[in-house]
Amino acid sequence: MDARLTGTCKPEYWRERLAPGLHFLVAETGKGAFAGFIAGEVRAWEFGQPPAGWVFAIQIDPKLRLKGAGSALFEALVARFKAEGVTRVRTLVDRKDHLILSFFRAQGMVAGPSLQLDKELP
Repeated sequence: MDARLTGTCKPEYWRERLAPGLHFLVAETGKGAFAGFIAGEVRAWEFGQPPAGWVFAIQIDPKLRLKGAGSALFEALVARFKAEGVTRVRTLVDRKDHLILSFFRAQGMVAGPSLQLDKELP
């Protein structure tokens, strides 16, 4: 699904994302068809930030969006993060990706205390 929706096939990346200790949850339709997935992990952030749950991927079949699968996956991942003792959930979103930004805002996420800095390399 990731390759179909993003246009980039990343098999090595996904092998790493399925490593023990990481969370990868799948949603199915009522008929057992694949609806989407969410992936995340608990990790500490740079510069002394306490551990937090990180969402690094979520994809829902475009035909099934706005039917609750994404929210259900997010809630299930948050429950796993809470079980690991963290009190914050974080993610990175491209400010121009209004679809995913709207989704995370609908889940109650807001701008966090950190500022991403970036430099393009020649």
